[in-house]
Amino acid sequence: MSTLTATWDWLADPAHWSGDNGVWHRLLQHLLLTVVCLVLSCLLALPVALVLGHLGRGGALAVNISNAGRAVPTFAVLVLLLLTPVGNWGEGPTVVALVLFAVPPLLTNAYVGMRGVDRGVVQAARGMGMTGRQLMFHVELPLSLPLLMNGVRIAAVQLVATATIAALAGGGGLGRIITAGFNLASTPQVVAGALLVAVFALLVEGGFEIAERLGPAWARGGR
Repeated sequence: MSTLTATWDWLADPAHWSGDNGVWHRLLQHLLLTVVCLVLSCLLALPVALVLGHLGRGGALAVNISNAGRAVPTFAVLVLLLLTPVGNWGEGPTVVALVLFAVPPLLTNAYVGMRGVDRGVVQAARGMGMTGRQLMFHVELPLSLPLLMNGVRIAAVQLVATATIAALAGGGGLGRIITAGFNLASTPQVVAGALLVAVFALLVEGGFEIAERLGPAWARGGR
C-alpha cells in the first residue's frame, strides 16, 4: 500500500474525526489559537504602524526591528520562552511566540500603506481644515486599507501554518495529529496532519480573497 493510499484511508476513517483527539476537535483548537494570536498581533502592531505612518517618524526603525525578528525561528523563541517563567502559563509561550511571528507583516504593510498615500491628497485634506485625527481615520486609513488587509492576510496564513508548534509545548491544534503520528511511527498520520494544515491555510487564503472581492471598491484599492 502506498503512502498516499494509506493517508487517504486514515482521513476516510470516521474514528479519526471524532473525540478529543479527533480532527474536528483539533481543527477547532487550531482555529481558536490562530484567531487569538491574530487579534493580539493586530492590537499590538496596527496602532503603532498607523500612528508612525501618520507622523512619518520612527517608522523605518520600527519596521526594520520587526523584520529583524523574522530571522529568529519561531521554534527557537518557543523553546527559550519555555525555559522562562512564561513557560508556566499553559499556552502562554506558544501565544507569545506566534504573536511575535505575526507582528512584522502587519506592522510593515500598515506602515507602508500609510506612507504610500498620495501626499497631494493629504495636503488637500489639511487645506480643507481636517485635524490630524480626522486626516488619519478619514483619509489615510481608508486609502491604506488594501495594503493593511494584505498584511492581515499574510499574518493569518502564516499563523495557520506555524501554529502546529503548539503541539511541541503540549498544546492543541492540528500539530498534535502530526506529533502523534511521529510517536506512533505512522507515516500516513503524519502526512494526513500536514495535508490538513495545508488545506486549512489554503481555505484561510481563499476566505480573504473572497472577502476582498466582495468588499467595496475602495477597500480593494479602487478609486
